[in-house]
Amino acid sequence: MTSQPRGRYFDDFTVGDVFTTGKRTITTTDIVNFACLSGDFNEVHTNWEYSAASPFGEPIAHGPLVYAVAAGLGYASGLNEGTLIALLGITDWQMLLPVKNGDTIHLEQEVTNTRWSSKGDKGVVTFDRRIRNQRGEVVQRMTSSYLFRARPGAAVDEIAESVDSVR
Repeated sequence: MTSQPRGRYFDDFTVGDVFTTGKRTITTTDIVNFACLSGDFNEVHTNWEYSAASPFGEPIAHGPLVYAVAAGLGYASGLNEGTLIALLGITDWQMLLPVKNGDTIHLEQEVTNTRWSSKGDKGVVTFDRRIRNQRGEVVQRMTSSYLFRARPGAAVDEIAESVDSVR
């Protein structure tokens, strides 16, 4: 016996749906660990003296670190667990505000487009993704497209409904 995926299937998404994740606080440990993992030891992330004289006043989180944490929050929400096939692309990724030690972020994503694949057993869902801090400010924004599994038999039902509506 196999268990059903917890995530949403492609055909469960509707343009205009908005999904909000739980929250997570970014720490200095996160910033330092990401610098070690990535090899990005830019002083704006790792040097308190340098950063104190910067417009930020203290080290800030790496942009990709903030994205990675938001991706983890998205997975933890269960939205794509067992139904996501692949990330297809990210466009218009903007770093709008710095994220610092102690900032708490969450992901808000709105479905902006859906389209069936040519085989009809999966589809592409496009989201406007906004990462917000504890003040509700958008710190990063992007458009992301993902390939999701369709509910078994859903494409056949969708095609049949389309044919019936033409008759």
